[in-house]
Amino acid sequence: MATSLSRVNAQIAKLQRQADALKAKEATGVISRIREAIDRYGLTASDLGLSATRSVGRPPGRPPVRKPATRAKSKTKGVVKYRDNAGNSWTGHGRAPSWYKSAIASGKTQAELLVK
Repeated sequence: MATSLSRVNAQIAKLQRQADALKAKEATGVISRIREAIDRYGLTASDLGLSATRSVGRPPGRPPVRKPATRAKSKTKGVVKYRDNAGNSWTGHGRAPSWYKSAIASGKTQAELLVK
């Protein structure tokens, strides 16, 4: 007897629901055991590596080693090198925009689009 695809998909869905239920049930037990251990040993979030500063491998009560903050580099806009009459502009860096390619294809030269 051949099993249909829809029947197999229904069985897969049923098994997935069972697996999700088992995982949720196990997770509640795991969470309670973790909480007991945290309370018993007096652990903090930083002891577990769950904060911006890490103290993994350091004895409890010893202050964590703080890493210096780094600043994100801000991108600055480049100087416009090419512009058309419609107000489109391009710095000349990166891939050429479609308006620039269209202008060149229609017969304009780079010199005509160059900002002076």
